[in-house]
Amino acid sequence: MRNYYCVAGHLFCLETGTTGSAVPDLSQYAPFAVTQPEAEPVFTLSVVDRLPAIEPQLVLDQPTEPGETKIKLFRCGEQWYCETSVTSAHPLAARLLMSGDFTCGQLEVCNGKDALFAINNSLMLMYAFRTATLGTLEMHASVIAHEGRGYLFLAKSGTGKSTQSRMWLRCIEGAKLLNDDNPIVRIMPDGSVLVFGSPWSGKTPCYRNESYPVGAFVRIRRCSENRMTRLGVIEAYASLYSSCSGFKPDARMGGALHRSIEAAVSKVPCFVLDCLPDEDAARVCCRAVKEAQL
Repeated sequence: MRNYYCVAGHLFCLETGTTGSAVPDLSQYAPFAVTQPEAEPVFTLSVVDRLPAIEPQLVLDQPTEPGETKIKLFRCGEQWYCETSVTSAHPLAARLLMSGDFTCGQLEVCNGKDALFAINNSLMLMYAFRTATLGTLEMHASVIAHEGRGYLFLAKSGTGKSTQSRMWLRCIEGAKLLNDDNPIVRIMPDGSVLVFGSPWSGKTPCYRNESYPVGAFVRIRRCSENRMTRLGVIEAYASLYSSCSGFKPDARMGGALHRSIEAAVSKVPCFVLDCLPDEDAARVCCRAVKEAQL
């Protein structure tokens, strides 16, 4: 069975075989489903019973904090190979073999309990790697839509980005959550910078197929008071760089991400919000990003 989805204007295909017995509920993808695709997908991921024998060479074994996803990335000749687990304390969930250009992937789900995680994480990885050269940034951020613009809150896991979104929802009239973990930012052909919802939203089920011009990027830092500071271009670049998915040591992918981040920070104001986890922080933030648009 082939299912097609379009996220931020990029069509991709998930092929799950004929029985579908190992495929979990994928209702989070429903808002992005395409029944009659009119173009070729940018990539296809096929769920298979077992991957062929491979001899990979490790290129990335990223250290993880407790509770974070564990990812190992390898080269296998001209191909890429990836192993993922829910956390370092969990058993292996997925083995993913990708073509050198990330247009084709084969996924072996290693245990049924983590099948949804395996599919979600593999699709996110392939999407980030394949679209990096298409003016696209898969961000680790929480996004609020308000008065026709999207505001991205950036932070390390557990340090306040979702809290800031909740404060906006609580005290900023008309605020709406677009995505709480993995929104997509695109540099459009006309140079505009848009943020899109995605099927990947962490622990918060928010899967909106909507887009907005980016109003601001705001990095959240815990502090004993609430204050907003606008960043210069170099600081803004560093702030976005640390929140973008992709294998940056790869020259082609890293160069493309650099160009996209550079374009984003040249068009969109970037801030640091030093704050308490309270409603006043949301008001301070809202006031500053609105003033920046005047």
